[in-house]
Amino acid sequence: MPTQFRLVLVTCASLAEARKISRAIVEKRLAACVNIHTAPVESIYRWKGKVESAREHLLLIKTTARRLKALEREVLRLHSYETPEFISLRIASGSSDYLKWLASSL
Repeated sequence: MPTQFRLVLVTCASLAEARKISRAIVEKRLAACVNIHTAPVESIYRWKGKVESAREHLLLIKTTARRLKALEREVLRLHSYETPEFISLRIASGSSDYLKWLASSL
């Protein structure tokens, strides 16, 4: 049975930007927790008709379906990219204690 919880993926241009966004969304209770991949990931993508590459920092954001729109607005407001990645994945199941903590943190 699916849950109300979501894992959101966002990539950032710098570690400083990743930390800024993470802190803001946790402080505003839009996310219970954000994991920041501090070692850069290499992204290869098509942008404005050309294949590009960049070193980025990946955020793994834990939230609920109810908070997705507000979370997306805040990420867009703080993000330096014209079109930042914002992908939401349904969390199908998890430890009941962790999911209770997640719910109480939002």
